[in-house]
Amino acid sequence: MSELPDRARRAFRSHDAFEAAEAAADRFVATSTPFDGVVDAAPADGGRIEFDVTVRAPMLDAVTEDEVAPVVEEGWYETFERRVGNVGGGVLAGDDVPDPAVRETVHGGTRSAEVTVTFADIDPRRGVNDAAALIDFVEGTYVQGVIPGYDYTDPVAGILAEARRAGGSDGVEQ
Repeated sequence: MSELPDRARRAFRSHDAFEAAEAAADRFVATSTPFDGVVDAAPADGGRIEFDVTVRAPMLDAVTEDEVAPVVEEGWYETFERRVGNVGGGVLAGDDVPDPAVRETVHGGTRSAEVTVTFADIDPRRGVNDAAALIDFVEGTYVQGVIPGYDYTDPVAGILAEARRAGGSDGVEQ
């Protein structure tokens, strides 16, 4: 296996959404989301860089204080999976339109919806930007699917509070 080119490492180092992982030289951790997001980068054919993006978002019942009925959780998951599969037009700058895979998994003791996406790009900066955009897309898609009426715990409570703050709303309707 070839070593990741310096141009790709520089692209990750200069991007504010990533930091290098301590455990792996070609792994970069997303700092722009409270979800577990990582990108593994490797050289590919024709001077391209392959980006393997993984984002783990907690299942709904893992971030609520309330009991979530299995049928609600199942519907939420299916909707999340369908929405994530619609990544494309306007999200990515590169030519590669990836096909995300979503699966339920347990990571660190928490049930999660794990999204994996692989794509390649000749331009490492564009590829790193697209990897960050994919991670943001997964977070945004997750937040779109948050069901009102539940008391959420972190990280979802924090995401919702930040969205209210950024939107100039304290969450109380007038």
